[in-house]
Amino acid sequence: MKRSLGAALLILLALAAAAQRRRRDPLTDSEIDQLREAAMDSQGRMHLYVKFTRARMQAIEQLRGDPKLAEDRGKRIHGLLEDLTILEDEITDNLAAYSDKQQDMRKAVKEIIEMNSEFQVKLRSIKEATDATTRKEMEDYQFALQDAIEAVNMSADSAREVLEEQNKLAKDKKFKPAPK
Repeated sequence: MKRSLGAALLILLALAAAAQRRRRDPLTDSEIDQLREAAMDSQGRMHLYVKFTRARMQAIEQLRGDPKLAEDRGKRIHGLLEDLTILEDEITDNLAAYSDKQQDMRKAVKEIIEMNSEFQVKLRSIKEATDATTRKEMEDYQFALQDAIEAVNMSADSAREVLEEQNKLAKDKKFKPAPK
């Protein structure tokens, strides 16, 4: 009994390790370095996340618009949508962490709201595409697209809530100074 329990535990650990390896990091080494450099600058860090997320959306648009990039386009869009989703989730998590510290994040939050408003329109247009080529390619990324739409919507809602809280803190003059 103990051996079978031990073997089952080893199998579960191996499966968990394999699942972690499959989830790739959406950031390049350069992007990771930039985030490390901005570790103590909450506004700068959020600006970088917006910049990196916008780069993923721009890459999706370039792939969709260039007929020379048609080979494996659906799979490449799938990967970019997954990256975009992970980055949007990271933005949401960071917003929650920074807003709990009662620091003035209004500038970064407005940038996030603006980005997400644009993304909602762009992702909706991808989802509603009617041409045959896009519909065929969408088979490769329809679930990743839905995840991205949900992540963008959640990030937008979260950012609007944080902005409302931030505006109230500003009105009450209760912001804490940013760490140096």
